[in-house]
Parts: sequence; C-alpha cells; structure tokens
Amino acid sequence: MYENEKIELQKIIDDSKAIVFFGGAGVSTESGIPDFRSADGLYHQKYKYSPEQVVSHSFFMKYPKQFYEFYKERMMCLDAKPNAAHNKLSELESLGKLKAVVTQNIDGLHQAAGSKIVYELHGSIHRNYCMKCGKFYDAKYVKNSKEVPYCTCGGMIKPDVVLYEEGLDGNVINSAIRAIASADTLIIGGTSLVVYPAAGFIDYFRGKHLVVINKSDTAKAVSANLSINAPIGEIMSGIEV
Repeated sequence: MYENEKIELQKIIDDSKAIVFFGGAGVSTESGIPDFRSADGLYHQKYKYSPEQVVSHSFFMKYPKQFYEFYKERMMCLDAKPNAAHNKLSELESLGKLKAVVTQNIDGLHQAAGSKIVYELHGSIHRNYCMKCGKFYDAKYVKNSKEVPYCTCGGMIKPDVVLYEEGLDGNVINSAIRAIASADTLIIGGTSLVVYPAAGFIDYFRGKHLVVINKSDTAKAVSANLSINAPIGEIMSGIEV
C-alpha cells in the first residue's frame, strides 16, 4: 500500500539537505502510547474528571493526588520503545539530512532512538523538579513514588511538562521556529494540527517541500506538496537513506 506516495516521499528526501520534522501524538501511538484526541484516545474515556481538567495547572496545584494518579497511569509509559518512525528520523539526522525534530510529545522516544536535536514544545516526563529547591528527579522516581512524589527537602515535585494554563518555554519556541524557518523540507507527521500555539509554528516554513503524513486530515489547512493518510511508522520505514 501507498507505494506511489512512498516513491514521491523518497524523491523529496533525496532532494533535501535540511529537513525538519514536526510531530505529534500519532508518532507515539505506534509505540503503544495513547493519544488524547483520537476515537479511543484519553479525551474519549470516562474519568471522574475530564483529562482537560486533570492536566491543568490549577488542578495540579489543588488536587495533586488525583493529578498524579492519572498522570502516572495514563501519561508515563516508561516501557514504550521507539518505533520505525523514530528510528528513521534518527538515521536521517546521523547522515546530516535531518536538522531538527520539533515534537509535541513528552515521552522522550526521539532521544531514545538516538536523535540529538529535539525541541520538546510541551516538555518531558523525564525531567521533574522540586518546586521548593529545584532538585532534579527522573521519571522512574516519580512513577515509583507513592501517590504524590516529594523531594528530600519536603517540597512537591512537578513534572517538566506544559500543563493547560501554562506557557511554552520561550527558548524552545525560538529554537523550533528558527529550525522550521531555515528548512528546505518540512515533514509534518502524526498530528492533526489542533493544538496551538504549536500548530502555528509551521507558518514559518518557507522551504521547497511540505509533506504531511497523518492517519486523518489535519484541522489546519496546509498547502502540502505531498499528503499521505497513513500511519507514520509504516511510511517512514520504507525510506532508504
């Protein structure tokens, strides 16, 4: 399946010298990590509180126990492994073709696959900080803690993930926009371009080739040179580098 699209994508990649990949939840679902917005995603499951409520700053501060209950069970998938898409992107980077990955995901799978230049727009589950003294804790410490994780100083630990009501990191935004603006090819994969401000960053692209690989149509209209409605791993695995 998708043989013609794969051939076209291969041509574009062969013609490119500065690729940037902009990815979302669909990149991680093939590693077994649930997304938020698909038919069986977290937003469509029954919880006492809606996922939107739970992953907000105000909820975290007011109900940390309930927040961590949901967060540890549904968002910390520490056993997940990189899939074909992660691995191919890492390979393209090692050859000098891929200049950066800009991701909305918080799972760290791009780095686990070997990618070095990764701009995590929404933070990472692998970075956690004491809100009192700033001491760093890894994901395993948080996952294995009973209920709410606390620092040795007694302060509550917060994941370095961007919750609702919180702003994105300015340095990460600037780096991501610079990378997109200087790319000759932008591959958008595994995202329906619903989440802002992240989805708006692709407007800075001025390069030659714009590719969209997503199982469903994107919410944001983009003038892509190539659109493939398919799982990202299936498409990327066929690319020869």
